[in-house]
Amino acid sequence: MTKIYKFEPHYFERVWGGRSLEKLLGRQIPKNNMIGESWDLVDREDCQSMCTSKGVDKLNLRKLLSKDHKNVMGPGWNEEWRFPVLVKWLDCANRLSLQVHPPREIAEKFSGEPKTENWYVAHATSDAGLFIGLKKGASKELFLQALKMGTLESLCHRIKSRTGDSILVESGRLHAIDGGNLILEIQQNSDTTFRVYDWDRRNTDGSTRKLHVEESLECIDFHDFEPSITSTNSSPCQVLADCEHFRIRKFQGNQDQVFKLKGSNEQSLILNPIDSEVTVGNDSIFPGELGLSPYQSECLVHFKNKGDLIVTDQYFVP
Repeated sequence: MTKIYKFEPHYFERVWGGRSLEKLLGRQIPKNNMIGESWDLVDREDCQSMCTSKGVDKLNLRKLLSKDHKNVMGPGWNEEWRFPVLVKWLDCANRLSLQVHPPREIAEKFSGEPKTENWYVAHATSDAGLFIGLKKGASKELFLQALKMGTLESLCHRIKSRTGDSILVESGRLHAIDGGNLILEIQQNSDTTFRVYDWDRRNTDGSTRKLHVEESLECIDFHDFEPSITSTNSSPCQVLADCEHFRIRKFQGNQDQVFKLKGSNEQSLILNPIDSEVTVGNDSIFPGELGLSPYQSECLVHFKNKGDLIVTDQYFVP
């Protein structure tokens, strides 16, 4: 019986990317490229995770769910549904654009998809930060004036980020990741992003990236002022996010500590060890890797040494 499914990452070069996936997670990434994103679990038309588990046919996630959805996701799962969560690593060596994802009620108007995501900061430099929401006193009128003058940063709420921080970025929330962050992003299965401002950044050929100002202005929640971040506490299990789309928990384990995360015939779990190898049965998941514990199997996690494990479950079902 399969205990853990593992998958091959997809790497994407980004103007703001770097080499931290190699330096901090020990990944073998494309040489001489500034890799910004690694999509570690994805079920989309244009991108599919390929299963690499021993003893399992080399299928992509879509074919795996079509062939064996009852064992992977449970008897209530429709084989035509796409896996509802997309898991990424973001290497933000430089600042990302100021952007927003559309709420459900607006996404369809722009032929897009709603997207709520959670950021877990796996590593942050001393000057790293996150732009989340607006400063108190900002308004749509002031926002438009600042956009024309190129001074939007003065209205954006910036929080210093630290290793172990986490924040839920709901659809409609203005946001940007500043440089110096390595982030585990867990999100709805969506790829709709509207850039409202790119800090006057230029590509090497002098061109600028496309902006979506009209769309952004319709999507931004202009009453979202100075949201707070969740900092890691010392409890063995801490809930980082709990929304209609997923629940995310952080387990802090000591060497040889064991957590029973679920029994057999219970909802599947996504496991992301941050800095400790963990084992489930005979399967090892190394720091920076991803494992999917299927519905059919119990999930008894054994920590090889002291470290943190991010666990995602309770997915929203369409």
